[in-house]
Amino acid sequence: MLNLDNKEQKMSIIGDIQKPVKGHIDQFEVVFRDAIRSKVSLLDLIMRYLTRRKGKQIRPLFVFLSAELSGGVTDSSHRAAAMIELLHTATLVHDDVVDDSNERRGAFSINALWKNKIAVLAGDYLLSRGLLLAVENKEFRLLQIVSAATREMSEGELLQIEKARRLDIKEEIYYEIIRKKTAVLIAACCAAGAASAGASEEQIANMFKFGELVGMAFQVKDDLFDYHKSNLIGKPNGIDIREQKMTLPLIFTLNNVDSSTKSKIINTVKNHNKDRARVDEVIEIVHKNGGLEYAHQRMIQFASEAKTLLSQYQDSDVKNALFSLVDYVISRDK
Repeated sequence: MLNLDNKEQKMSIIGDIQKPVKGHIDQFEVVFRDAIRSKVSLLDLIMRYLTRRKGKQIRPLFVFLSAELSGGVTDSSHRAAAMIELLHTATLVHDDVVDDSNERRGAFSINALWKNKIAVLAGDYLLSRGLLLAVENKEFRLLQIVSAATREMSEGELLQIEKARRLDIKEEIYYEIIRKKTAVLIAACCAAGAASAGASEEQIANMFKFGELVGMAFQVKDDLFDYHKSNLIGKPNGIDIREQKMTLPLIFTLNNVDSSTKSKIINTVKNHNKDRARVDEVIEIVHKNGGLEYAHQRMIQFASEAKTLLSQYQDSDVKNALFSLVDYVISRDK
């Protein structure tokens, strides 16, 4: 597994992973900016604000590597990457409105700068651009993949809201929630990449499953972050507990403690989730009862199953890059 200790090392690793498709990643930035350009000055200003930071380009990277593995990157692959990124960016803009969040990755969110109404409309514009990009180029298979992902992501969010009210989520339901909320987007990246390269339906399904497993590992890794110490205060974050989110370490713990401890945890999550001391107590219970170890094991299992699906492909730099990308997903520190 990769050891990511600093920003320079992480960027070097991402650079190495990008090498087989580096030219396509660079070209994608131009394609994406063209895809979101608007003649409405306010909207164009917002779009330029959204694209001012390059980021690690993880989703386009999954698309291009999957396409290259499945036959080769095409113009369709670039449209697939743009459609996925348009969907992802739209969901982030809408999520900030729903969560009443004023910050996104250390910068002001769209709703913080231009208020909720404009943010919602900007998100809608991004979604419409993705649809038009597909229709204008007759990319109906890609449209099917991305539209199905949009539906599942919406269902996942609502399923989580529905189940969180009762705080009795079973592990199977948790997996269904994260499959829909998180994993399906990476699955769509890989399936769309394969489809854009002219792969068979069997190959597309295989790459979809690969992406889904990577996405499951990605979300479990996110769950674990909530129990790591913050660099700022030296304490675990506990954000998920404060937001009453039932994550895998907590679900495992609830299923493996006595009834008294279980009642204490549920009472804290339901009624005292803003009490730092109570939240820290729950975190300590999770640590002591193996919640983190169990979640880590499941994350490794998902990643291992994803790698197994790649074993049927011939050895190549692209295949090795995808292996490294899986390792990066489960080794990242944020």
